[in-house]
Amino acid sequence: MVDRSIGRKIFSGLNGLLFILFSLSCVIPMIHVFSISLSSSAAVTAGEVTLFPVDFSVKSYEYILQNSEFWHAMGISLERVGLGVAISMLLTTLAAYPLSKGKTVFKHQPQFAWYFVLTMLFSGGLIPSFMIVKYTHLLDTIWALVIPGAISVFNVLLLSNFFRNVPKEIEESAFMDGAGHFKTLFALYLPLSLPIIATLIVFSAVGHWNSWFDGLIYMNSQKNYPLQSYLQTILLESNTKVMTKEYAALLAKVSDRTIKAAQVFIASIPILLVYPFMQKYFISGMMIGAVKE
Repeated sequence: MVDRSIGRKIFSGLNGLLFILFSLSCVIPMIHVFSISLSSSAAVTAGEVTLFPVDFSVKSYEYILQNSEFWHAMGISLERVGLGVAISMLLTTLAAYPLSKGKTVFKHQPQFAWYFVLTMLFSGGLIPSFMIVKYTHLLDTIWALVIPGAISVFNVLLLSNFFRNVPKEIEESAFMDGAGHFKTLFALYLPLSLPIIATLIVFSAVGHWNSWFDGLIYMNSQKNYPLQSYLQTILLESNTKVMTKEYAALLAKVSDRTIKAAQVFIASIPILLVYPFMQKYFISGMMIGAVKE
């Protein structure tokens, strides 16, 4: 029976209003940043830009896109996302499968589960992480950006919870047909886990795409910077690097704020393109993977 009381209607109305306000608080800053990136330097400096561009200009985008280093950094970021997501999903899957089993199947499952959880609470810190990367000769390579953060314990727990919800009868029938654990995992569990797999791919891809600090730490040469690290430093180096006359003239027509806004928006485009296609998997994957029997 549907509750149609006045109290219920007021509660639903307030919920709707709250979600609308929350949505606007997420969308309006992005619109504001986009408008700044398309406005003239004078209008931005005068504080005239709100939700719409003033004195429309694309000079900030020209300033960023004219540089070949930008495209090189974009390629490194795409390579990082491709490698990082593949490695992360492989290791996450291999870790989550045994953790989803009970003590009757995996005797030391509780100990390993606690070990994983402890790594969420305590970490070695920045200097030990850097020393490990240095002495494994990963510095200045793409692997320094991919391997150290290959496994997220949060993702492992989400996936293992999802695996626990797979009917045991299906697994038992696979074993009766002669399948081993690897074949059961890749031929049975993974096809049944597409929602949570898609969710974790989004998590991993967004994490790799937005990460910039590790690029500054592990890369000695700026030519190896991923896009976010490159964008973070471009303003600082724009005053000292050798520039052509055309490049310097273009720089004189833009401001720091318009360039920063253009950087933020360009860096957001890949994620904005991916989210609409992954949203249906994202919602169902989060709900199912977060529930523990």
